[in-house]
This record gives sequence, C-alpha cells and structure tokens, in this order.
Amino acid sequence: MANLGITKEDLVLVVGATGRQGGAVAKKLLENNWKIRVLARKSEKAFELKEKGAEIFIGNLDEPSIIEKAFQGVSGVFSVQNFWEAGYEKEIAQGKLLADLAKKYQVRHFIYSSVQSANRKTGIPHFESKWEIEEYIRQLKLPYTILRPVFLMQNFLYPNFKKAIESGVLPMEVKSNRQLQMVNVDHVGDFAQLSFAKQLIGEELDLASEELTPVQMADVFSKALGKHVKYMNVPLEESERTKGKEWAKMFEWFNKVGYNVNIQQLKSRYGLPLMDLNTFVYRIWIPQKLAV
Repeated sequence: MANLGITKEDLVLVVGATGRQGGAVAKKLLENNWKIRVLARKSEKAFELKEKGAEIFIGNLDEPSIIEKAFQGVSGVFSVQNFWEAGYEKEIAQGKLLADLAKKYQVRHFIYSSVQSANRKTGIPHFESKWEIEEYIRQLKLPYTILRPVFLMQNFLYPNFKKAIESGVLPMEVKSNRQLQMVNVDHVGDFAQLSFAKQLIGEELDLASEELTPVQMADVFSKALGKHVKYMNVPLEESERTKGKEWAKMFEWFNKVGYNVNIQQLKSRYGLPLMDLNTFVYRIWIPQKLAV
C-alpha cells in the first residue's frame, strides 16, 4: 500500500506564497516548523519568507520549466490559483498542470484551495473553473484534501472598501437582509497545516467563520472605529460597470442563494478557534489601516 500523508521531515511546496492564501499557508507551516519551498514572484514578501527559513523558487504559474523544477524532492503541495489575474481558461490550465506534476512526482499529499459552493452549479465562472480543477484532481486519484473558503474578510482591506469604511460608509452589493458568510484567510493556513499534520486525505473542507448581514457588519466597524458607519447598498448594475461582470454575477448569487457552510459543525469537528469579524477588525483591519 502506498505511503499516504507526510510529516515535518518532508518538504512541502507552497504555490502563490506571496498572495493571500498561499502566504497564510506558508506562514502557518513555518510557525509549526515544517520544511517548505515556495513558488513565488520576486518581492519583499518572498525575501521575508526566505529570512524565516523557506526555500525560494522565483517564478510564476506561466513558467512550466520552473514549476517542474520546484516539484523535485517535494512530498506535499499546497495549490492555489488566481482567477482574477489568470482568467477562466488559464486558471484551469494552471491548476491541472500542478495536479499533473503532483502525479508525476508522486506527491503524497496534495492540498487544493477551491471555493465554497464550487460543486453547486452556480454559473459563476471563477466557481466553475475551480470545480473543473477539483474534478481533475479526483480523476487523477491524487491523495488530496480540498479546502473551500468563502468570502475573505481580507477583502475589507482593499483600498475601495477601506477608504469608504474610514469615511463612514460600508458599500456592499449584498442586500440589507441577506447574510454573507466570511472567513479570515489565516484559517486557510490553519486548515492546510491541520490537513498535513492529521493526514486528512480525501476530505473536502468548507471554511467559514462568521455569518452577518451588511448592516451587522457596518455595526461591527462602527463600534471598532468609534463612529457611525452606515451600510450603503451598491446596485448590481453599478457594480458591473465599475468592477466587472464577474464581480456582479457573484454578488447576484450571494443575494439569491449564498454560501451554506455549517460553521458550528466545522468548529466542533476540527477544534480550531474561528475568528469572527469583530476580532478580525481589531486584530487585523485596524492595525493594517494604521500602518498604511
């Protein structure tokens, strides 16, 4: 029988380690004394990871020869792609390439970060692309774990969100009475580390840590900032004009259907503390705001 799973004696390749999800995974693995190699763009973040003990491969997912070299000697992989940079076809091609290389080099644990509800025929291109990659991973019979995060709390740190909130307005396409599930991106790192450590091979984990209406979100920011932050609904037509069809289509689905993670079950089953929005704002959003 094949040797499934890895230990801290093995080398883990983290893809996209200068991005949000890959960065969270790299940070968590290093904190827990895993040996990691990161595929990352040349940047200050890559240098910081090297200083913390990571082995660095400078490159990106459009350079197959560099990617293949990065797989040599690797036993575990964390794979994530960026639809917003790559687009539909290229994201799928990148995800399949990494899965193919994992198969070729007999990787013993392959973690893929997808999106929650990818399996629900949403019609949202960046959900459908991830489902196609998931299906390909299963077809290859890789020893996999799939993580499916919901809307990332770190989206509130984007300049358009941050400036508006600071000025007293939370602009969102979500309707006032609709709840939106969210998760701190650091939990992608937490669950990736747990998946490697506990060898959760074959498991598919939906990740969410909070569920609030935008009115409730605005109240959280109001209390944290000590001033009134008002929720303002952004019409989908305006969102499509300013942010594109993909963004508007996603929020249209949020308003009609939405994520469906059982947050309490996630907490009880895996025993990891999950961060709510209030804690995120005080621990992450405000400190980063002040640092800008």
